[in-house]
Amino acid sequence: MIAFVSGPVAALATTTAVIEVGGVGMALHCTPHTIAGLRLGQEAKLATSLVVREDSLTLYGFADDDERQVFELLQGASGVGPRLAQAMLGVHRPDALRLAVATGDEKSLTAVPGIGKKGAQKLLLELKDKLGQPLGTGALVGAQRAAAAAGPAPWTEQLQAALIGLGYASREAEEAVSAVTPQAEAAIAAGGPAPVPQLLRAALQTLNRAR
Repeated sequence: MIAFVSGPVAALATTTAVIEVGGVGMALHCTPHTIAGLRLGQEAKLATSLVVREDSLTLYGFADDDERQVFELLQGASGVGPRLAQAMLGVHRPDALRLAVATGDEKSLTAVPGIGKKGAQKLLLELKDKLGQPLGTGALVGAQRAAAAAGPAPWTEQLQAALIGLGYASREAEEAVSAVTPQAEAAIAAGGPAPVPQLLRAALQTLNRAR
């Protein structure tokens, strides 16, 4: 198994990066997110997964071990090969996929090209016990409990803390909160509280479309 490759970036394309390793150019299939973090001529280290077929050896590259692990776990679901697994990671970050599966968010999965409604429902069932909980969940729950002890925080602060806990930058979280503000205001105007769980799902969909 090739666990990772390290070396200068020799070439970049939309879905492929070439890393020079010992004078040999290793072509890796990557998500747009991974490609965006690379620069021609600069040193890079990518986690890798080698897919062996009768007529080919294909190397997939990832920004970190977590992305590679999710890529390999996704292929444990029936009908999910390396291309579809990479397409899922091209639309959603690993933690966003975990959250979608944990919350039964069918719409997030159908945002991936090649996954329809029935396919999403099947994947939610098959992946439920495979991907685990979002990595930021534990810290997020702790922060929410502390905030609750001090008194109810505004929904905007709760939502922003949730997004940051899932690994998004403060600027991205602020933009996502702004995008779902009309939905929150409509709920408040109708006499109810801002539905933070639903707003979180809507905010994640906004962030995923922007990537």
